[in-house]
Amino acid sequence: EVQLVESGGGLVQPGGSLRLSCAASGFTFSSYAMAWVRQAPGKGLEWVSAISNGGDSTLSADSVKGRFFISRDNAKNTLYLQMNSLKPEDTAVYYCKGSRPFDLPVWGQGTQVTVSS
Repeated sequence: EVQLVESGGGLVQPGGSLRLSCAASGFTFSSYAMAWVRQAPGKGLEWVSAISNGGDSTLSADSVKGRFFISRDNAKNTLYLQMNSLKPEDTAVYYCKGSRPFDLPVWGQGTQVTVSS
């Protein structure tokens, strides 16, 4: 079964840090580019950060640049998002997504991140 399972979300105070993980199974993780996408309450999906299948290239949205860092470990079939200096506006459900040409994307179920004092 093709599956992405996120973990590591929770409640954190402004200025704090969290590390999200996304464990992949049922497909060749190393052949997929990966991304983190979030959805804040009452808003649409927002792309956060992406990483190439080999991990040598990354991109981040301006809203998180310098605070969030995406990485992956292909030996462990796991994607990560290190989130620092968190702000209340980072509150959202965070999803990981895998994609490669000519295949349907793979989505995780999401993990809630709440930034509040």
